[in-house]
Amino acid sequence: MAKSMLIISRQAPWNGPAAREALDIALAGGAFDLPLAMLFLDDGVFQLAPGQQPAAVEQKNLAANLQALPMFGVEELFACQHSLARRGLAADGLELPVEVLDNAALQALIARFDQVVTL
Repeated sequence: MAKSMLIISRQAPWNGPAAREALDIALAGGAFDLPLAMLFLDDGVFQLAPGQQPAAVEQKNLAANLQALPMFGVEELFACQHSLARRGLAADGLELPVEVLDNAALQALIARFDQVVTL
């Protein structure tokens, strides 16, 4: 049986390659039917913000990768409530439907997975 994996994405989409790498890992794992989920934490919640203009900072748009997650079997998507609030983002205005978790629920989520990858 495959081990479960939680991918924690902590970087903004315009802050280097980490956000894209986290999505690539999730899409590759989903393509092989690995049990995995993604958690957007800290500046990683900015990946979910609507109306991004990545060309303005000479970056590639991650929207297509984000939208592909459910098609690749990555349906468990989570965001940190505290991270969203600190960055002025509302859960109902995000590009993808995510389950918003408080600190206690974050700890329980992380404990649920065999492997945790943080980027």
